[in-house]
Amino acid sequence: MNDTRKITEGALMTGAYLLLLLIILFTPGFIGSFFLFVLPIPFIFYSYRHGWKSGILVFTGSLIFTLLFATVFSLPITLLAGIGGLFVGGAMHKKRDPYETWAQGSIGFIIGIVSVYLITQLFMGLNWAEEIRNASQEAFSMTEGLLGSFGGGETSEEQLASLEEQVQALPDYIPSILAMMGIAFAFISQWLSYKIINRVEGKKFYFTPFRNFNLPTSVLWYYFFAMIFTFVFAESDNIWYLAAINVYTLTGTFLVLQGFAFIFYYTHVKEKSKALPILAIAGSLLLPTILMYLVRILGIIDLGFSLRKRLETKK
Repeated sequence: MNDTRKITEGALMTGAYLLLLLIILFTPGFIGSFFLFVLPIPFIFYSYRHGWKSGILVFTGSLIFTLLFATVFSLPITLLAGIGGLFVGGAMHKKRDPYETWAQGSIGFIIGIVSVYLITQLFMGLNWAEEIRNASQEAFSMTEGLLGSFGGGETSEEQLASLEEQVQALPDYIPSILAMMGIAFAFISQWLSYKIINRVEGKKFYFTPFRNFNLPTSVLWYYFFAMIFTFVFAESDNIWYLAAINVYTLTGTFLVLQGFAFIFYYTHVKEKSKALPILAIAGSLLLPTILMYLVRILGIIDLGFSLRKRLETKK
């Protein structure tokens, strides 16, 4: 009876996935893009109920049906949704903490995105580095034209030169970009899955408040070692420099999240206005070169010196 139920649910989830895939293929624009985040949900739902091993069978069936009824270009999308969905659903099946589930799901989606990158690069002739460079160059040209229309002196020229240097270096950050995409994809898909499972099964899945977000101390060591290596290999463009700069960027982003989480925690413990963390986020987005670094430093101090425990002691 249980096997029959699993097979029936597996067929339903495979059909639901194919339907969502067809909607994406034939619905361009914002709606189609939104359904990309919904696409992993059939895999998440099935793996959550029956475990990731059973989920592999649904994933395999979806791959086969994708090749039969959709286009070959849909294969990378299925890999992304399937692998990421299995990781998130498997973590939920084992009753992991929401943030642990997010971390595990992020690994799955990063693997999926890397698979998409390799397939499109090796077999479909898509050069991601060149595409990113062209898109960045177009954005830079538009910025240069806007600044030129408003006029500017030496300061504008220096800013343009600095911006152009950053644009040229952007392809070097492809691993970090892929990782951040995987992390964001995992969060949105997991949040949507929580909403659907709560509605269908009456569960109470939810992310605990962001103020409880706390990284392992090892992230701090990765950050400092990567920072040192960026200086050691700064004069070369070898693989060690590219690895160091990407680890430094990724861990630095995590430490920014740690800093924002501490601001939320401080606001909660000290019973300050809830507008404080919102203003901090808005200000950091408006002045990233100054405030974002300050938030990162705050995250480093919080992680390295256990500021939250000190606040609890003084409370």
